[in-house]
Amino acid sequence: MIAAAFLIAALAPAGAATTDAPAQAAARPEAAAAGATTDAAGRAAADVAELTRLERIWNDAHVHGDAEALDALWDDDLVVSVPRMQVLTRADALAVARSGRMRFDRYETSDLRVRVYGESAVVTGRLQRTRRRDDRVVEDDWRFTKVYVRRGARWKVVAFHASEGPS
Repeated sequence: MIAAAFLIAALAPAGAATTDAPAQAAARPEAAAAGATTDAAGRAAADVAELTRLERIWNDAHVHGDAEALDALWDDDLVVSVPRMQVLTRADALAVARSGRMRFDRYETSDLRVRVYGESAVVTGRLQRTRRRDDRVVEDDWRFTKVYVRRGARWKVVAFHASEGPS
């Protein structure tokens, strides 16, 4: 079908008007669907790349104690549910991040899987971290699920849940 369109354009007399892409798409719905699929696939790939970048920012912010970077990532509706801690709201999580009471020597994710569902996304993986609190060192090996929503042009984290990984 595409080869036929090129052949028609090549055989048209010089200076002859050719149809534009929208008109061609209307005449060939399968071409429009293919273009929409390509556009959607391109947007999904860009979203996955952006969410992967935000995961690196999340990890680096924890290691460097960068509460402002976390503040920028977190939505007002954030809920954090992790082992051995009370459920935290955004305000609670920011208070912990800004206090400096918990420091991270290590905050690494692996086995990342990013799935985009329109204006929301789910990131899952493994989180291994070493944290210090009150001169006590704690090693965590968790499986996590993070939910993002698109707010305008930015992705924001609305939920973070972790559970103990396999021993």
